[in-house]
Amino acid sequence: MSDGPDSLGAAADFDPLRPRLIRVAYRMLGSMADAEDVVQDAFLRWLATDRDAVREPEAFLRRVVTRLSLDQLKSARVRRETYLGEWLPEPILEAEPVEDVTLPLLIALERLSPLERAAFLLHDVFGLDFDEVAQSIDRDPAACRQLAARARTHVQSDRPRYTVEKSRGLELAAAFFQASRGGDMEQLQAILAQDVSSHADGGGKRPAGYLPIFGIDNVMKLQRSLVRLYGGGQSELVSYGFVNGLPGFVTREADGILQTTALLIVDGRVHAIYVMRNPDKLGHLGEGRVH
Repeated sequence: MSDGPDSLGAAADFDPLRPRLIRVAYRMLGSMADAEDVVQDAFLRWLATDRDAVREPEAFLRRVVTRLSLDQLKSARVRRETYLGEWLPEPILEAEPVEDVTLPLLIALERLSPLERAAFLLHDVFGLDFDEVAQSIDRDPAACRQLAARARTHVQSDRPRYTVEKSRGLELAAAFFQASRGGDMEQLQAILAQDVSSHADGGGKRPAGYLPIFGIDNVMKLQRSLVRLYGGGQSELVSYGFVNGLPGFVTREADGILQTTALLIVDGRVHAIYVMRNPDKLGHLGEGRVH
């Protein structure tokens, strides 16, 4: 790639928009690695564009990123059909809670068609009007309205509804970590909802259940077995924070690989536990990056 004035000028316009473009691509794809590849591809296309003819660079680049993400989703859906165990989106660690797209909603978006996903995200999450959505996904506004409405119906139960105050969320995350790693099963059970579920993604690379576990009795049985297998302080806390909008923590496990745990909290109790163990989805956390 040339480092001449033209290239430097293109980068000067593009780089301030990069975080927002990655945000769009990540919410489309559920993978930070794929999102960064898409945004880099968009930059290469930006270099080759007659930029003087582009009146609104951000809108133009958002359209490019959306269309590249739609192409990427087609191959991603094929890969996920053969994925070993439960698929969870790549975890993003944030210093503050976000409420637009939390982990349960990201999982629910997997049930949508690529076009439904794009229309829903662009309109309901990023606030674009349907004329802008239509330009991004190459459909007319009426069709985009229908796509977003269908998507909304499919994911309604998984929309962010359960807001927990930041300090309380981190307090419960700390209580969960200390009880689960310290073997205090009575304390752990006290913070779990009766209908709690547990989800783990090992991607076939590390031990993890292939199916989610439902109900407090079954989840407690799992937690007791984990204490027997991995107890004794082998899990090192790296940091507390918000994992895809949910309170949680990052740990370094006995095998030296990072792991994230995110907790969906409703009415002061843990209603769902999401554990990411797949090392292919955790490499970016080792770089100390917070998005």
